[in-house]
Amino acid sequence: MIRGMSDAAEQVEERSAEERLRERRREALRGARRVLWRGGLSGTIRQRLASLAEAAPEVYDVDESADIYGNGVVAALEERVATLLGKEAAAFFPTGTMAQQVALRCWAGRTGNPMVGLHALAHPEVHERHALAQVSGLRPVRLTGEPRLPTADEVRDFEEPYGALMLELPLRDAGFVLPTWEELTEVVEAARERDAVVHFDGARLWETTVHFGRPLDEIAGLADSVYVSFYKSLDGFAGAALAGPKTLVEEAKTWRHRYGGMAFQQFPTALSALVGLEQELPRLPEYVRHARVVAAALREGFAEAGVAWARVHPEEPHTHQFQVWLPYDADVLLEAAVRQAEETGTYLFAGYWDRGGPGLAFAEVTVGAAGLEWTADDVKAAVADFVARLSG
Repeated sequence: MIRGMSDAAEQVEERSAEERLRERRREALRGARRVLWRGGLSGTIRQRLASLAEAAPEVYDVDESADIYGNGVVAALEERVATLLGKEAAAFFPTGTMAQQVALRCWAGRTGNPMVGLHALAHPEVHERHALAQVSGLRPVRLTGEPRLPTADEVRDFEEPYGALMLELPLRDAGFVLPTWEELTEVVEAARERDAVVHFDGARLWETTVHFGRPLDEIAGLADSVYVSFYKSLDGFAGAALAGPKTLVEEAKTWRHRYGGMAFQQFPTALSALVGLEQELPRLPEYVRHARVVAAALREGFAEAGVAWARVHPEEPHTHQFQVWLPYDADVLLEAAVRQAEETGTYLFAGYWDRGGPGLAFAEVTVGAAGLEWTADDVKAAVADFVARLSG
């Protein structure tokens, strides 16, 4: 009994320590004078609402009546997304998880095949508690587990038939990586040879134009359907859209209702998405190019600071997000990052550090508007200070 009480007390203490660290992170991010990216994580409710109230009149007539079950501003957002992606129609969804389940089950009905070919690191496999199978009756099959997108041969030669191929662009958990344009077109052609439809998990598709050297509608045009997110890159409150043929989108709206996604009013989220499309979308190429400057400076900074093993992956980021790997335990790195922010006002690594192996951890780095203010020398100076805290 005493041992059980002791274990319970230790668990409570561990949770309390985690909660205290989370609170320190939030406060450090809010108080930091210099960060590479803020997004919507550091703002208070008051700040977020004030920002939306200021920007909304620039993108929509706010004297119109609020939306009801998807009309008005929500319909305007859907039309804007369809135009940007070069698709016949688009449907707004409260979450990307719902949007993609609906898209893939609609395609399964059309192809007569519930199997979905995807990557082992694809979002539905890693972050959605097996929702495709548990909720929608689909059967995911993993084409590869390598830290890259599937190749044309892997798509073409997979031993079981699948009705849909889902490609996550970029593949976040492999380091926000993308194939070349030639590789992507070959993969799509290989899927067509198998009579499979192609669906893009394009949560972050918005920032792929620099890497591919193609406009957004040409990239999206390779797929039969595309999902995009409004908060991951565009700084919206939440929400997603599914774009594709009009008949597919109309069916998707029926399933959206069945899945509980037909909310009474969604104008704050829709307005924040329109603001993101107006303000953030045009700046994403600038963020991507500057992310390459930051990544190079991080590599040089860790080398100059004497860190025996450090990696930036990819070495030249494909988007404005990438990974940094360091030979330390995750909790050591997180504590150093928070202390640096608290003591200097510079929050170099504002994301969580995840364990990548014994004595090895990685963090995701995002370069946004705030990051444009950093020069390469600024980055290297922040790295030197960060490393000093690791050994101090």
